[in-house]
Amino acid sequence: MTPFTAIAMYVVIWWIVLFAVLPFGVKPTEIPGGKGQMTGAPEKPMMGKKVIWTSIVAAVVWLIIFAIVHSDLLPVRDALQLPPR
Repeated sequence: MTPFTAIAMYVVIWWIVLFAVLPFGVKPTEIPGGKGQMTGAPEKPMMGKKVIWTSIVAAVVWLIIFAIVHSDLLPVRDALQLPPR
C-alpha cells in the first residue's frame, strides 16, 4: 500500500465515520426558529467532541484494514493483480 493510498483510505473512512457520528447526542432547539436558527438545527452540536471521536474511530478502522491488507489474510493482492512483496 502506497502512502497516498493509505492517506486516501483514511480520509474516506474519516468522512464515513463522521456522517455516522453526527446524529449522536443531537437535541433540537426548544424554541423552533428561535435565535435565528432553523427548526431542525441542534442546540449544541458538540462538533469538537465529534471530530475527536471520529478521528479515533477512523484510526482504529484504518489500522484494522491496514493489518488485513498487509497480513495477506484476504487475497487482496491476487484480486488486484499486484506483484508479490
